[in-house]
Amino acid sequence: MTENSLPSESVIASPSGVKLAAKLVSSTDTRSPSELPADDVCLKVSDLALFYGSNQSLNEINMRIPRQRVTAVIGPSGCGKSTLIRCFNRMNDLIDGVSITGRIELNGLEIHNQDVDVAQLRRQVGMVFQRPNPFPKSIYENVAYGLRLAGKVPKSELDDRVEWGLKSAALWDEVHDRLNDSALGLSGGQQQRLVIARAIAVEPSVLLLDEPASALDPISTLKIEELIADLKTRYTIVIVTHNMQQAARVSDFTAFLYLGELIEYDATLKIFTNPSERKTEDYVTGRYG
Repeated sequence: MTENSLPSESVIASPSGVKLAAKLVSSTDTRSPSELPADDVCLKVSDLALFYGSNQSLNEINMRIPRQRVTAVIGPSGCGKSTLIRCFNRMNDLIDGVSITGRIELNGLEIHNQDVDVAQLRRQVGMVFQRPNPFPKSIYENVAYGLRLAGKVPKSELDDRVEWGLKSAALWDEVHDRLNDSALGLSGGQQQRLVIARAIAVEPSVLLLDEPASALDPISTLKIEELIADLKTRYTIVIVTHNMQQAARVSDFTAFLYLGELIEYDATLKIFTNPSERKTEDYVTGRYG
């Protein structure tokens, strides 16, 4: 398939007949990530490899992740998607036997340098997991948690930041009159938005979302996707998803991983309508995965 060829119907349409091209509403940017100017790149990944003991999970990954865009990471189960994004805030450091080679730069700073404060890195690179994980505390204290860890914050400022975080996560109108209630009493979708509010309250540079809507109902999923569209004006977002339609709807760029290798990484429009690699075409059309 050549760069200038027209996208085939088999690529645009999934086996169920849903035309993904019609769902590509998130971005009109058709540039390849490699074409972006250096000052538009938030995360730069160079020759990244990861091993669990002697078993290699990621193989020579190279990516330039643009700031204030949404990058989706897709691929079959077990291909290394979650492992990859956990490299960006060094969460894999917590796993025994893991070793990493290569470089990851956040705004030009190599995150594995000895002088990097890992706790500060994880405040800069927030993470939201597949299942909502609110703390067994009040709604207010969930959002305030990271702010309190960062140091003493005056009560008035804490109130303002909690309100800002909840409003940014599109949750304030639903919970403003019960901030002292347990977060565990919220619905699943509300809990996930609360976790996002907790992550952004400390004002990170990057927000990592690992299958954030996979455990939610369709209405809650739609709210999360709308929230992602709002948040990308302020944050660099990397989302792992198994849902092809979701990747097409929310992302500006898409990376396809297979067996630990980055097969293709390009503008989402190109990945879903005119991929360069046959493996990518086979995956997005549902031939395997």
